[in-house]
Amino acid sequence: MKEDQKNELLYQALETEKGGIEIYQMALRCAVEEDLKEEWEEYLEQTKNHYQILLEVFQELGLDSDEETPGRKVVRHIGESLVKAMEMALEAGDPKAAELVACECVVFAETKDHQNWKLIGEVAKKAKSTEAKILKNAYDRVEDEEDEHLYHTMGWCRELWINSLGMKAVLPPPEEKKGVHTAIGAARAQSSRK
Repeated sequence: MKEDQKNELLYQALETEKGGIEIYQMALRCAVEEDLKEEWEEYLEQTKNHYQILLEVFQELGLDSDEETPGRKVVRHIGESLVKAMEMALEAGDPKAAELVACECVVFAETKDHQNWKLIGEVAKKAKSTEAKILKNAYDRVEDEEDEHLYHTMGWCRELWINSLGMKAVLPPPEEKKGVHTAIGAARAQSSRK
């Protein structure tokens, strides 16, 4: 395994979680639907916890959590851009449109976050024993929540878009009602919508 690239993944994952806190804080300012607000409040708290879990991983692996890498800078820039996009949407004065933009921004962020954790899970399978144990422990503590963040918010985004188009939306979305945690479950939930 390429040590430098493994560390780059961890630096990007840490930055993604750190930026995710700001993204959820801003998304909550945009949320109109009460059920969505409640969900994002929960995800914000979980994201704060995921950030702390990664800080523990860094400490256990002897990595400097403040080290800058080119990839980490890019991840930070994207996160800041997502926050700015939500600010722009709020300033436009249409709360429902701002909520939809926020939902899309969360999906963008959670797609990267979900990928990071899937890759950390893959690294844990191939890493040396102590490192594997540290990474697997972190992965096991986070992965289910990351699945929910991505698949549920994708459902919210789809339904808010359908609603904005003047069609009948299912709110909260089926992903929420069915407690989806997999891509297959998300596909089934989406096909079950009436």
